Amino acid sequence: MKTEIIEELAKITEEEQAFLSGSTEIEKDRYVTGPKLIMDSGKLLERGKLITIRPHTRFVHFPAHSHNYVEMIYMCQGTTRHIVDGDEIRLQQGELLILNQNAVQEIFPAGEGDIAVNFIILPEFFDQTLEMMGEEENQLREFIIGCLRSKKTPLGYLHFEVADILPIQNLLENLVWTLLNRQPNKRSMNQITMGLLFLQLLNYTDRVRVGEQHFEQEVLLGVYRYIEEHYREGSLSELSDELHYDLCNLSRMIRRLTGKNYTELLQNKRLSQAAFLLENTRLPVADIGERVGYENLSYFHRIFKERFGVSPKKYRKGEGL
Repeated sequence: MKTEIIEELAKITEEEQAFLSGSTEIEKDRYVTGPKLIMDSGKLLERGKLITIRPHTRFVHFPAHSHNYVEMIYMCQGTTRHIVDGDEIRLQQGELLILNQNAVQEIFPAGEGDIAVNFIILPEFFDQTLEMMGEEENQLREFIIGCLRSKKTPLGYLHFEVADILPIQNLLENLVWTLLNRQPNKRSMNQITMGLLFLQLLNYTDRVRVGEQHFEQEVLLGVYRYIEEHYREGSLSELSDELHYDLCNLSRMIRRLTGKNYTELLQNKRLSQAAFLLENTRLPVADIGERVGYENLSYFHRIFKERFGVSPKKYRKGEGL
């Protein structure tokens, strides 16, 4: 990250000066409305804003708390120590921690050289981000974004170990710079940048950690990632080998967590990709069927009609839209 950004974020705030002068507890009125320790977006976001940033407050212990917003913590320099839903996380330079509204977080005091940025984001901000990520159905994308938009997800956090991924670092730096400098057309730029950021993060879901309590959810991320990359020719046995997970147990786990078996997930991806190609290309129907993994054209026509209610040809004409 550029030196001038680090220097700006490293400035001692009035709040931090109080801790250096001997204060030992956070001022709850800065963060909380009401008796419960729930960090309130109304205290941290300007009226009408969907996203903002603030330097992570150092030198003090933040007791266990939750949020009524999505929080992203980007570690610009140094390290910070967190307990999230019972899991200890040491956030290293260049890593990203995303907390949804279910997460219970405790933060240990950071030193002067430990520079992090907190993004305060209302869940509806991700509605626009999702649109920026394209119209094609993507189970992996829906899983990740669902973790942020819904309170029903079992996952409280996503820890991305992406310090060495240059495009992700550049996009995060762009977000920080834009929000710090109050650029014109800031909302549009932020929405586009966030969409690009999540497109990049989707390429590195093998770098995401969700905690020991949710090991199966982490495996499910691997399932979705595999299907996105191998939907044309992928097999459950190959997936089992790649994940080092027993074949029968993996099959049962997929059914239990998604309500579908592996073949159904694979078919959903193939057919959604076929629909996308029908809408956005002039490729012949036969070529599209083969491209998404169906050598038998009659079978492709039959299952496509079962899914969308019309044949691929009629779907292309808009009769199934």
